[in-house]
Amino acid sequence: MATIQQNQLGIVERLYRSEYSAREIAEQLGVSIDAVYYSLRRIEVPRRTPVEQSRVLLKRKAHSYSIKKKLTAVERELFIAGIMLYWGEGSQWDGEASVDFANSKPEMIKVFLKFLRVVCGVDEQRLRCYLYCYCNQDVNALIRYWSKITKIPKKQFTKPYIRADYDERKKSKMPYGLIHIRYSDKRLLFQLKQWIHDAPERLTGLHISMI
Repeated sequence: MATIQQNQLGIVERLYRSEYSAREIAEQLGVSIDAVYYSLRRIEVPRRTPVEQSRVLLKRKAHSYSIKKKLTAVERELFIAGIMLYWGEGSQWDGEASVDFANSKPEMIKVFLKFLRVVCGVDEQRLRCYLYCYCNQDVNALIRYWSKITKIPKKQFTKPYIRADYDERKKSKMPYGLIHIRYSDKRLLFQLKQWIHDAPERLTGLHISMI
């Protein structure tokens, strides 16, 4: 394949900084991927790290949700409640790839789901429930219970985790088990993390920012 000419180096840099992939640049210029990377080294443009590349690919994917930009007074309260709930009970570890909110209290689950549905505009088909319970509990009855509470079909419940080490002293702590509400969109997780990061300074003058 052809090599990249001196007068094309500016094009390579502009496209790469505009978040084109090396493959896309190579196809556009009719050269090899190696030629693109060689050119980037010549003009001292650093290659993206795997994390940076993942973020670029994620950014270019179509959203699976639609965040509501203009909220009513009640919806603003719901927004704050949703962020606070996820801040306290949501999974935020660096390796997490999905929104994952866990609680045993039905009302908290209802509020967080309403936040996802009304404020975040999530795709109902991507919602998943994961039940955590003890071996002495009726798993099928619990799934029916949480399906009714969440309005999420039973077919969207994943295989439950059943603890064998039941302790009678814990009987009243989780009468309905514990449920995880999961949504498989890493970009929405990033958005939630950003809102949580911004929360302390935004609570007095609330407006929604989007990444």
